[in-house]
Amino acid sequence: MADSLHLELADYVHMVHTGIYSEETGQPQPLRFTVRAKLKVEPHYDAETPLDASKNYMDLKFACSDALGDRHYKLIEAVADHVCETLFLQDSRVEEISVKIVKLALSEADEEIGITLVRERR
Repeated sequence: MADSLHLELADYVHMVHTGIYSEETGQPQPLRFTVRAKLKVEPHYDAETPLDASKNYMDLKFACSDALGDRHYKLIEAVADHVCETLFLQDSRVEEISVKIVKLALSEADEEIGITLVRERR
């Protein structure tokens, strides 16, 4: 079995302009993001391995916040697609990304309603 390295951002909430129904449009709504980025693995990591041997974890948070801008996304699938493309453009070592988005405004009894997009580098 081959080694793999996944960076992860879990349960990050950010306000995003999304939705198609009148009660959703015109104001941002809270989305909960969990993002996993699979990276090419170095042959070995030790106490002296430099920072550039991995990816800045904050890049995952940036892709789910500032990189989305103030644009309105009709579908959360489009939000997830934008997160994937942002991370692929940032770093050629990213091989695969999983983006789970939960629409918190839809929850009535703490259930999670949303999507997960998994994309491999093309």
